[in-house]
Parts: sequence; C-alpha cells; structure tokens
Amino acid sequence: MKSLLVLNSSARLARSHTRDLTRFFADGWLKAHPKGTVVHRDVGLSPVPSIDEAWIRAAFAPDNGSVESGALGPLALSNALIAELDAADEVVIGAPIYNFGMPAALKAYIDQIVRAGVTFRIDASQANPYVPLLRDRPVTVIVSSGTPEMHPGGNMYSDNFLEGNLSRALGFIGLADLRWIYVADDELPGTDTETFRNRALVAIEERIRGR
Repeated sequence: MKSLLVLNSSARLARSHTRDLTRFFADGWLKAHPKGTVVHRDVGLSPVPSIDEAWIRAAFAPDNGSVESGALGPLALSNALIAELDAADEVVIGAPIYNFGMPAALKAYIDQIVRAGVTFRIDASQANPYVPLLRDRPVTVIVSSGTPEMHPGGNMYSDNFLEGNLSRALGFIGLADLRWIYVADDELPGTDTETFRNRALVAIEERIRGR
C-alpha cells in the first residue's frame, strides 16, 4: 500500500496557492492510488522548533543521541519526522518563496531531518565523503512566488534561493527525484495567476501519472 506525505509550509491558511495545489495533488494521488494513505505535516501552521544546543549535543554524541532521543529527548521530534519521511513512497511539498528563500518553518523542518549518521553519513575514504542514507522517491515541490520573474528563465530567477537550497538539502540525504511546479501571484500588473494555476494543475496530473 503506497503512501504520500503532504508537507505544507505556507503561513497562510486562506488564499494560499501552495495549499490549494497540494490539496489538488493529494486528491488526484488518492484517485490514482485508491488504497493508498495520505499523511499531512503542516509546518506552516504548526512549526517545528529550530535546532538548539541540546539538539546538536545529542545529534553529535558518539551514539548519535540514542540515549537522549526517547519520547522526551531533544531528538524525539527529529526521529519522528525522519521516520515519517522515510515511510512515504512519494512526497509533495508546498513551498512559497518568502524574501527570496524558503519559509523559516520549512528551513526548521530541513534542519530537523538532515542528520549525520541518520539521513547521511560521512565516509572520509570517499572523494565525496557525504553519503546519503535515504532511499530516493518522487518529490514534487510546488513553488509560489509573487512574480513569474522568479521562475526558471525569469529576470529574477537568480534571486530564487529556495530552489537551489531545497534541492541541495534533499539531494544531500538521498531525495534526488525532484519535480518543480510553479505558480505566480498577481503581485505585478499583467500577471495572469489563473493561467499559471492551470499550468500547474496540468503538471500535477502529469506527475501523478508518472510522466
């Protein structure tokens, strides 16, 4: 039985393009996998905490925090988030661009799941000593921006730091099968938000069908 993890990071509940499109993705995915399960993780409305000294001390302990990572330990949430991610056969992420990068809530989530010895390991004998530990699976990232100029080919694409950062972080732990789907708001005159939304809907349907 396949499973889909839906990860939302928008601070908006209403008027959120990414929430609208991750919902469309989940509905379409369930139609394609009627016996599948959908797990929702909303770091936009229920943010995970930033890592702190206790987290770092436990994560880099000789036993990787196994003693301190119980139900009340500093790594308990990190363990749960990693297990949730690793159990998913597919992932869809709603990621609006805030001030040229990912929302702080999404960055906090990334910091919780990128962990030495758990989602990647270090092998000094290799030319690239950083070895991802998670199995690859399809990850669809739905990106919203105020202007389409921040999409690939746009005049402001070089200011889009979300895509490079998120792609590197996910690839670092083994998730390399990424598909980026874009939608733009009507921040600038002449932006046809509905056209971008319709293109995104088609791209989502194609992704679900595996095209």
